[in-house]
Amino acid sequence: MRYTALADTGLNISLLGLGTVKFGRNTGVKYPQAFKLPNFSQMRRLLDIAQAGGINLIDTAPAYGDSELKLGELLAGERDNWVICTKAGEHFDPVSATSTFSFSPEAITQSVERSLQRLGVEVLDIVLIHSNGDDETIIRQHGALDTLAQLKQKGWIRASGMSTKTPEGGILALQHSDCAMVTFNPDQQQDKHVIDYAFENNKGILIKKLLNSGHAANTANGLNTAIQQAKQIPGIHSVIMGTTNPDHLRQNIALFTNNEK
Repeated sequence: MRYTALADTGLNISLLGLGTVKFGRNTGVKYPQAFKLPNFSQMRRLLDIAQAGGINLIDTAPAYGDSELKLGELLAGERDNWVICTKAGEHFDPVSATSTFSFSPEAITQSVERSLQRLGVEVLDIVLIHSNGDDETIIRQHGALDTLAQLKQKGWIRASGMSTKTPEGGILALQHSDCAMVTFNPDQQQDKHVIDYAFENNKGILIKKLLNSGHAANTANGLNTAIQQAKQIPGIHSVIMGTTNPDHLRQNIALFTNNEK
């Protein structure tokens, strides 16, 4: 597995990261097939496979149902083995299956504090603002990344950034933080110049939706094409992929570690 330094944060992260939306939420999602939430034994198995395959980055969020709470239990005593990335700004209501967004300094601070408690850690490795699509307003008017910078100075987080929805927001996020999470796959490459900007300016890039929320994984060729392309692009630090299927996880690890030194 390839590992790269995330900007100047001191964090070294695996090229493949494990997404955990499916650990805590199966309503209001855009996957092509319905799925059941895994039990603790099944999640433990996935984490063991991930670790054995060289994955050290786990991606979660308050918007992922009770994913943070479950990970807090599952990762107890294993803190040094993982780089934990979570988010702030979006919260999911399982009753109504809807999300609410709040980007005020108070809301972001409370969200980070809650994530620390749920995950049972003293510091969060990476915290991203979970955008509602209005990236520039969140950064310029709400000052959400400024809030994360302050929490970073307080020692609550090690790296800050934003999960963006627009190329303009991606560039702006990189100008105000350590990293950005952007959409990139064979059919959606509007954020390619954000990746290039990050590479040129020593900023971090995390990739989401490499398989277009599972829609591009229906054929082996679609999976291979997406992964091989991502592996060859300078500036990509980690690709976040989630699954509840152990065989799929092993397949993803094999494809990401093939020909890696």
